[in-house]
Amino acid sequence: MSLQGRLLSDEQFQCSICLDLFTNPSSTPCGHSFCLGCISEYWSSAKVCRCPLCKKTFQKRPNLQINRTLREITEQFKAMRRGGGPVTGKRGDGGNPCAFVEEMKQSKSMKKLTAPASKDSVIPTLASSLPNHSPLSALNHASKPPPPPPPTLGSRGRRRFTLTTAAGSLPLCQVHHRGLLIYCKNDRVCICPDCETEDHYDHDTVTIKQEWLEKKLRLSEQMIQEMIRQRIRKMEEIRESVSNVKVELETEMAGSICLFTALMSAIERTQVELIELMEMSQKAVEEQAEAALKKLEQENKELQKRVSALEELAQSDDFTHCIKTFPSLILPPPVQDWSAVSIGTYLGTKNIYRKLAVQVERFNQELKNVAEKGFPMTSMELSPVQPQPRMKRLQEYAVDVTLDVNTAHPRLIISDDMKSVWCGDQHQLLPDNQERFDRIICVLGREMMSSGRHYWEVDVTGKTDWDLGVARKSVSRKGKITVTPGNGYWFLSLRDKERYAFHTVHSSDVHLNLQPHKIGIFVDFENGQVSFYNVNAQLHIYTFNDSFSDSIYPFFSPCSNKYGKNDEPLTITPVNMIE
Repeated sequence: MSLQGRLLSDEQFQCSICLDLFTNPSSTPCGHSFCLGCISEYWSSAKVCRCPLCKKTFQKRPNLQINRTLREITEQFKAMRRGGGPVTGKRGDGGNPCAFVEEMKQSKSMKKLTAPASKDSVIPTLASSLPNHSPLSALNHASKPPPPPPPTLGSRGRRRFTLTTAAGSLPLCQVHHRGLLIYCKNDRVCICPDCETEDHYDHDTVTIKQEWLEKKLRLSEQMIQEMIRQRIRKMEEIRESVSNVKVELETEMAGSICLFTALMSAIERTQVELIELMEMSQKAVEEQAEAALKKLEQENKELQKRVSALEELAQSDDFTHCIKTFPSLILPPPVQDWSAVSIGTYLGTKNIYRKLAVQVERFNQELKNVAEKGFPMTSMELSPVQPQPRMKRLQEYAVDVTLDVNTAHPRLIISDDMKSVWCGDQHQLLPDNQERFDRIICVLGREMMSSGRHYWEVDVTGKTDWDLGVARKSVSRKGKITVTPGNGYWFLSLRDKERYAFHTVHSSDVHLNLQPHKIGIFVDFENGQVSFYNVNAQLHIYTFNDSFSDSIYPFFSPCSNKYGKNDEPLTITPVNMIE
């Protein structure tokens, strides 16, 4: 038996961290040796770099290198063991490290590894008995017993499995009869430590536990990623649903506005036609009656003359004259037969009512269709608002209105063509004449109205506040004024870009579905009416019914500019006739 065979044992080539034979051994500056991977991972998980055996602390992490001499000796020892050579040692039994470790675990001497060693106790381990460069020098002296090995570290690294655990629970390598502790990522197989140093020396290897943890982690990550993808899809679905609902609501809103506007337009149009027809019928009846009365009165005069002639003839003594005159008096008087004459009462409204009934029936049918199928995307085209005939008739009374600068408030600025007005930031130096308003920011038109019908249009685009209408000639223009019809003001107002109101004793709001960009004002002086229209939508807004005891003028107020928020002008525009 050689000297090596008699004196070398497994413990001398065993890493005190993984309790396995050295793989790529490396020596620390304090002289102890460990597997390079084991000591590197041990220091990576610790806050300070300290030797696991002697507990010496290094201020700076040592740059460890493989101890090639020790690695060659370890490989020779492994080869000797595989070759069946007599390898013995103090605790060896023929070279099987698994059996040796099992023996250490079962014996009471295992307690000595974890207890403080006495002066005389000697446990030959490679980490304590071999210096940095020559493991054979351990034969010349006995070193102090090492401290107990550190506890097993984290989940990374194959050497965290002890040989005892591997031998008891893992399958063995069919070639080397050692536990399959390692997983080769290149070949995707489980191998033993000897396989790693031989056939898989330069492969990417990890412990089987670490490989399983990585796979399990990837599996968990995949599950989480799938949950994330599901939620992203649900978020997109919700957003798409909100978008679809928004489109549907906008479509239904537009359709309902058109549908009801068409109905209101039809009703208003029918009302206008009825009123006009009744007015025409009344006028026709009055004219017919006047003509009949006039003719009857004329016939009565003729008959009265004949009665007088007969009475005179009856009292006359001139019989010759009586005989000559009598034939002309006994003839029937040239009068009309009034027995079949009557003033007609047929107004012709039945056709209008029938026409409205058809439109209402059509509206009911559209409501049923909407209730069953909803509004189609083309609902704006299904129920268009027809131009009102009344708007066309109103525009026939269009007048050319211009602004009177002599009545303008000092803050108002008027264009050169006298068609536009807006509010400036400062008062202008203007003569304080009797016609000028000094409190209300307004201006009157030049055209006085004392009879007839008049119509004009004003562009209010971009305005947040305005007042439009008419004012009596005799209104007070100085100091605080209450703007009501009783004080000679009839106008419609806009406040804060959305609140429309007309002013009577108390201000009353007008609710509009469509915001007007151009306002039409119609005045019927004899009937005491001031009407306002949404020119763009061709819809009636409101009508004042009053009586005018004095001449009136167009009234315009752009209101204050609100620091630039309401600085757009009011502009009198030409009336474009509706076809």
